[in-house]
Amino acid sequence: MDDKTPDGDLHAPELYLNRELSQLEFNFRVLAQAKDPAVPLLERLRYLCISCTNLDEFFEIRAATVRTALQFGGPLPPDGIAPARALELIHDKAAGLVAEQYRYWNETLRPELNAAGIRILAHSSWNARQKRWLHKYFRDELLPVLSPLGLDPVHPFPRILNKSLNVVVVLEGKDAFGRKGGMAIVRAPRSLPRIIHLPPEVSGGKHDFVLLSAVLTAFVDDLFTGMKVKGAYQFRVTRNSELFVDEEEVENLASALKDELASRGFRPAVRLEIAEHCPKPIVRTLLQNFGLTENAVYRINGPVNINRVTQVYDLVDRPDLKFPAFKPGPAPLDAEAPFETLRQRDVLLHHPYQSFQSVLDLLAHAAHDPDVLAIKQTLYRTGKDSKIIDHLITAARNGKDVTVVVELRARFDEEANIRLADQLQEAGVQVMYGVVGYKTHAKMMLIVRREGKKLQRYVHLGTGNYHAGTARAYTDIGLMTADPDITADVHDVFQQLSGLAPSIKLRRMMQSPFTLHQGILRRIEREAKNARAGKKGHIIAKMNALNEPTVIRALYEASRAGVRIELIVRGACCLRPGVPGVSENISVRSVVGRFLEHSRVYWFRNGGKPEIFCSSADWMERNLLRRVETCFPIIDERLAARVFDEELANYLADNLQAWELREDGSYARVSPAEGEMPYSAQGSLLAKLCD
Repeated sequence: MDDKTPDGDLHAPELYLNRELSQLEFNFRVLAQAKDPAVPLLERLRYLCISCTNLDEFFEIRAATVRTALQFGGPLPPDGIAPARALELIHDKAAGLVAEQYRYWNETLRPELNAAGIRILAHSSWNARQKRWLHKYFRDELLPVLSPLGLDPVHPFPRILNKSLNVVVVLEGKDAFGRKGGMAIVRAPRSLPRIIHLPPEVSGGKHDFVLLSAVLTAFVDDLFTGMKVKGAYQFRVTRNSELFVDEEEVENLASALKDELASRGFRPAVRLEIAEHCPKPIVRTLLQNFGLTENAVYRINGPVNINRVTQVYDLVDRPDLKFPAFKPGPAPLDAEAPFETLRQRDVLLHHPYQSFQSVLDLLAHAAHDPDVLAIKQTLYRTGKDSKIIDHLITAARNGKDVTVVVELRARFDEEANIRLADQLQEAGVQVMYGVVGYKTHAKMMLIVRREGKKLQRYVHLGTGNYHAGTARAYTDIGLMTADPDITADVHDVFQQLSGLAPSIKLRRMMQSPFTLHQGILRRIEREAKNARAGKKGHIIAKMNALNEPTVIRALYEASRAGVRIELIVRGACCLRPGVPGVSENISVRSVVGRFLEHSRVYWFRNGGKPEIFCSSADWMERNLLRRVETCFPIIDERLAARVFDEELANYLADNLQAWELREDGSYARVSPAEGEMPYSAQGSLLAKLCD
């Protein structure tokens, strides 16, 4: 670190961590959960697969973005690392992660699963009976749908679908037409199961599995009768999965996205995974066909699609090898009379510890209540067979005016959301796609009800999606309220989304892209001003990621002024803590546990009159400047104390699943100090809030 930096420019690149490398660090923390012997065995398998799936998405989005910057140029990120150098650093760190994933799989996890009676059988371990059954399975179930393609001037290299399983085969001899052997590609259609459960009467074990990749490589010679297979090597290519739609140039966003989705699987390649023993000439041929260089190849000691093993978690009924089941605690909302409850008091929901059913109950009641006139809702992700959708359709059929803002550009959910929008429109729901150039990421529901001679509004606001599935796996905060200021604010935001309304001044809430960014900066500066005046300045914030440079600089300035800043950032964090004279008053921790930390909570001491907010927004450029987000205060003092205790103080006390970010960008796992009791934030909430 430059000695001049602390007294100089807070724009100095040395003060910022690289976003992509920080994101990769998060996946090392996920992998650490897989390696933790205190975690049940099948949960450790699930964590390994999550780290692999996360890495897929990292290459599809983050690494792809860096490659695009290399190709087309653009401003350097705050860390000052040029795209070419960034790709080299990404490769080095990702290669280390991949090596660690497969080392753990081969040397520890797979043997432990085997000892527990859950066997993922490698080709080398098949006995004669298993091999006969699998060979028959190959001939009966796989061979009829496989179409091997020999590579020659008439048959050029085929199009390879994103993340699909493939085998490159080296052949010797001549086929029926006299063509000399060379190379062939065998593509595994998506219709084929990636993991095969062997019948107990065949294998002798109740939980014996074989990966499709192992079966393909074992019997691939059946596809090339009369020729000799010299080698068969599985591979997988990852492609850029960002969708590029010029919204201002298209007349129909849904139609344009459908066209883009059709080609997503064949966009430019960003990564090649290949069996580690594949000869170098074949690797070079694959790289040439995919337009990649050596810093995009990853040699794999095992199945290239190891994340598919996650299916074993659901196929094996072994509660003793999984986290203990839990039942979310109820929320203090009367499902039969929810509006009466909300007229009396606000209701706070802390998922997954408290049931998401309360949200469904509120919407279901509104759908059937004859006094409810209108329902407005934002939808970003909902999941399959969503009760939310059922209730909205019921409301529309019952004569309510139902308006839904469906975000078609929700990454990897675009196709599902297009189908969802069509389904809602067919039921008579008014569907909107948000605002050109801005994703609608806000989580809000507004219900308008006639009560006597007046109209009363009720609102649900959240930090997470209206998705019952993730509500059992992600931590999120939800607020139900009839507060006139907050409900009026939500009404105004919906009006702004549905029409061409001018900029609005909200009463209690903050909103991206208009007031949230500046609102956060003003509050950080207020803490700095108080500290300079000799008062205590203190900020605690919890979020998924932090990369917005203006906010980071404001936090540096506040730290210099003496403000104590405690950040709980689950994933990528570009702020560098602990720099003398700059960020020595800032600590950053990440908590990785049973549930995915997803809630966003901001607390400011405010001279002894604390403010606490919950939000759909991380402190990222996209959330603060290029999305529609909401940030809402917790006004009720009792509920504000709950949010502070459960989401902030609780996580700052964790010494089992917390990691501290160090100045160099690495993370160190927190452990109980001598004489200190072990404490898990998530474990505490399970015990406190669940039945």
